[in-house]
Amino acid sequence: MTIRLAVNEPRWLAHVQGVAKAMPGLVPVVKGNGYGFRRWNLMPLAGQLSNEVAVGTVFEARDIPSNVTPIVLTPTLTAPPNNLPLNTVMTISSPHHVIALNSAGWSGEVIVKLQSSAMRYGVERAMLQSLLSDIENARLTVRGYAIHPPLDGDAALHLKDVTSWLDVLDARLPIYVSHLDSAAYEKLRTTHPDRDFRIRLGTSLWHGDKSMMQLSADIVDHHPIEAGMRAGYRQVKVDGPGEIVLVGCGTAHGVTLLPDGRSPFHYQRQRLNVLEPPHMHTSMLIVSRGRPIPSIGEWIDVQQPMTRVQVDLLQWIK
Repeated sequence: MTIRLAVNEPRWLAHVQGVAKAMPGLVPVVKGNGYGFRRWNLMPLAGQLSNEVAVGTVFEARDIPSNVTPIVLTPTLTAPPNNLPLNTVMTISSPHHVIALNSAGWSGEVIVKLQSSAMRYGVERAMLQSLLSDIENARLTVRGYAIHPPLDGDAALHLKDVTSWLDVLDARLPIYVSHLDSAAYEKLRTTHPDRDFRIRLGTSLWHGDKSMMQLSADIVDHHPIEAGMRAGYRQVKVDGPGEIVLVGCGTAHGVTLLPDGRSPFHYQRQRLNVLEPPHMHTSMLIVSRGRPIPSIGEWIDVQQPMTRVQVDLLQWIK
């Protein structure tokens, strides 16, 4: 019962190194499930690409090489764990975050998150000076600023999210940006050569061309079923004769139906129908009689966002 991610290692490494070379000031992002690779697998390489690595939360700042500075992207209201590296940089976007860190006895560097059109975390322009005063009173040190534009929208909108802040920011401090392609990032750096811009990259850095990786799961068992019979946890009634096919992955691996309700499973370039939605470690499929059926032990393709999937096996293909 297994879900596996197979990766063409030479092509993948060439892609990662190519992106790093094209993006001066790169800060690799290693958060969540490690973009399908697991965080601890990416950390050593991330540490070779930069002396800063961004993680999602205070609970993910582990497995980071000792020569690397962890940057926590999400503000916390919870006291940081005791084993958090002392050089960890926190993110702050409101007075509540300052109070939380101060109450926990945390002292160190912080990055001030600025509001963008995404309207996620970020201090409003009118409240910036007040927040900076709160940070100073709490004896925290501002390492830099961060702006997180939305995924949608064109490059001009994303650049405006960044440049609209420049006149009120300390020019001596770096500005961490996200969701800019190489052309937009180069334009930003060229137009403002006096500023220290750093770009946080996760998906575009680690994923790149999806043709260099394959997500698959094994067929654990199958058995025939006749029209009118019921099967599955929800006792779904089967309309016609066929085969129940049991796939070795489910919601415990982050595998669910596609947003439009379709099955995420493919065999011989054909989508396989699910009997019912995936559940925990097994998904039940129904294959009509006469259609190709994968053999027990065979692997079938799984269509899922890599930022959600928890794989059992990570296979590097040389």
